[in-house]
Amino acid sequence: MPVRPRITDTTRRSRLMRRMHLDAASRAGSAVDVAATMVGLHATTPSTVYLSAWARVDGLARADIDTALYDDRTLVKHLAMRRTLFAFPRDVLAEAIGALGPRISASERTNMLRDLRRSPDVDDPEGWIETARDAVLTELAGGESLTSTELRARLPVLEGSITFGEGKSWAGKSHFGPRVLNMLDASGDIVRGPNRFDWHLSRPAWTSMKVWLGETPDAPSVHDGHRALVQRWLRTYGPGTETDLVWWLGSTKTAVRAALADLGTVEVELDGGGVGHVLPDDLPGEAYDEAGDQDCEPQAVLLPELDPTTMGFKERGFYLGDHGPEVFDSVGNGGQTAWWDGRIVGGWYRRDDNSIAIHLLEPLPADARRKLGARAEELAAWLGGGSMKIGYAAPYMRRR
Repeated sequence: MPVRPRITDTTRRSRLMRRMHLDAASRAGSAVDVAATMVGLHATTPSTVYLSAWARVDGLARADIDTALYDDRTLVKHLAMRRTLFAFPRDVLAEAIGALGPRISASERTNMLRDLRRSPDVDDPEGWIETARDAVLTELAGGESLTSTELRARLPVLEGSITFGEGKSWAGKSHFGPRVLNMLDASGDIVRGPNRFDWHLSRPAWTSMKVWLGETPDAPSVHDGHRALVQRWLRTYGPGTETDLVWWLGSTKTAVRAALADLGTVEVELDGGGVGHVLPDDLPGEAYDEAGDQDCEPQAVLLPELDPTTMGFKERGFYLGDHGPEVFDSVGNGGQTAWWDGRIVGGWYRRDDNSIAIHLLEPLPADARRKLGARAEELAAWLGGGSMKIGYAAPYMRRR
């Protein structure tokens, strides 16, 4: 049996730093470039888009990201991988809609049907969904942007909810209106347009995707969309395992394996005995990126919660070590992280005086502490004196 090439953890960390624009010599030119490289920026917490771009673009202003999101519309928020909100460049948006839109929108519809059938107020759940869907599309077809609350005021069909978990600590209400919007978002029919709140908060006004972009995204087939996204992921994150890709996409092994076969990926040995995949031109020493296989100078990096580097892999040991319980919550959301030499070594948080504190999870040399401190000062200056909401606090922050 042929011996697989080996890619060590050290090489993987060097690739991570260079290809993800975290090395000082490989900065990106714009937030859109960052989102293209990272195959989307997590946008569930609005500030993540801004801070992920800041970490990778020198001299970036928040206004630059606002322009991309709301004026030029070269970054578009969309519900995609793992039913998570991302900000995509337009070409990646089309691929995500094609690959994942049918699966996610169908799942949203199925879950709504299940709950509607439990509601004594809805006699025809399937008819209700179609009526609500058509009402939203008609209301937004003229180009107006409306929040979920405004849509419910205009479209009474969107009202209604059911109570779940009665008597439990997690009891609450499931409102149907926002779920219709998520279903239409996943399918690419509508989109989150202007944000009615500040940059670190979210109150989107919904609008027609076609009106917002001036065109309908040319979405590929499910298979071609998977192939395109897997190729993009491997180009930046590779090598990665099948487990990484299935988790990252929130898709199936069947779809991922078909994409890998179509791309002709090459299997490589990873430290610890795992098997990774790389594109055919991305083996060690290939011309694609020889610098990526060379050791990087250790550098200090501060990343926000849900940053795509932190969240890009399911099997994270090569950059996370044993810090998982301090960085990730019980459902797998990664908090704010501090990196040194391509590894997560701690986290960061904002003090009451708006300065940034570093929370170390392991001993570091004086040079590393000094450079992390300098990066913290840069971040504090960039944030200024305004507030910033945290969506997913890491366990180390909750224990402070």
